[in-house]
Amino acid sequence: MSDQRPRQEFSGLRMGSPFGIPVYVSWTWLIIAGFITITFKDVFQLESMSDLEGYGVAFAFAVLLYLSVLLHELAHSVLAKWYGLPVRRITLYLLGGVSEIEQEPPTPGKEFMIAAAGPALSLGLAGIGIVADVFVVHGAGIPQVLIQQLWWSNLIVGIFNLLPGLPLDGGRMLRAGVWKLTASSGRGTLAAGWTGRGLAVVLILVPLLMSLLSGREIVPVQLVWSVVLASFIWMGASQALNVARIRARIPQVNARQLARRAIPVTASTPLSEALRQAGEARAGAMVVVDHESRPVAIVHEASVQATPEHRRPWVEVGTLAKTLEPAMVLAADLAGEPLIDAMRESPAAEYLLVERGGEIYGVLATADVNRVFSGV
Repeated sequence: MSDQRPRQEFSGLRMGSPFGIPVYVSWTWLIIAGFITITFKDVFQLESMSDLEGYGVAFAFAVLLYLSVLLHELAHSVLAKWYGLPVRRITLYLLGGVSEIEQEPPTPGKEFMIAAAGPALSLGLAGIGIVADVFVVHGAGIPQVLIQQLWWSNLIVGIFNLLPGLPLDGGRMLRAGVWKLTASSGRGTLAAGWTGRGLAVVLILVPLLMSLLSGREIVPVQLVWSVVLASFIWMGASQALNVARIRARIPQVNARQLARRAIPVTASTPLSEALRQAGEARAGAMVVVDHESRPVAIVHEASVQATPEHRRPWVEVGTLAKTLEPAMVLAADLAGEPLIDAMRESPAAEYLLVERGGEIYGVLATADVNRVFSGV
């Protein structure tokens, strides 16, 4: 499955960089590898084999299965790179794999193709396995059983990922379709996200209802896996809905509208005096200027608030200021995505806003931008 969410740094085993895409294996893979090895040991063990050999073949199946998952993710990532989208890495973990694509596809058509590439690859592997099973290794013992299990597993992976709900690939395909029909990627995400939540509920209810209607006892292992998969889909769909809600507010982010009026102060000005001047001017920020009135730093609001009132007459504002770096100076007319991108490139608590001619317009506080997204 493809993914456009921002990621934190990952700790795991790096396996290589096929097509220039780093591939990592999470330590959680050992859990599923152990589960598969124990579960499938009896499937692969022949009468002439020892238990150790049976476990060995089952573990080989686990490795081959995750190689299939890697190919599934490479299909997403390679096509994304071909479309010009940066791919950070592929991660194999407990429940499969994820391709970390750093940008949203620019069109619903490209979104659909990138999402469809993974299931298409898995179904293609299943088809190749069926042909090999029937015409190449028929009746050949362990190779035949391995190929049967692999094509069957790839068939399940391909079909499961086509289910129309986020975070599955079918959900991204549904999102692309709604995006195409409504000309709104946000509406597409809402439709696919809520469908994903519905799928999560169905994954739990259907096994329970089938057991109740048939009179059979509920198999605990099957129920646990249903809950695990349902939880994974529910959380992924919920995250997609949250991202859609945040992205819907991006157009509301306007540097001029969110700017705080700023007053110029020298570095040696006592904090109490600077605050008095700011109060008289009804300013919400202070900019430290040099002897030629050029801005050199922004007084850090959190540092001001942390300074006890009785010490403020003895503290110079220069000691509470953050030196201006080029990336902390933004154009006052920035808004929407360009503004968010500029802030993301150089994270800071405050930014100096300037007009095209270089005149100071005000100060933009990151806290004010965050309030737009939090709804406060």
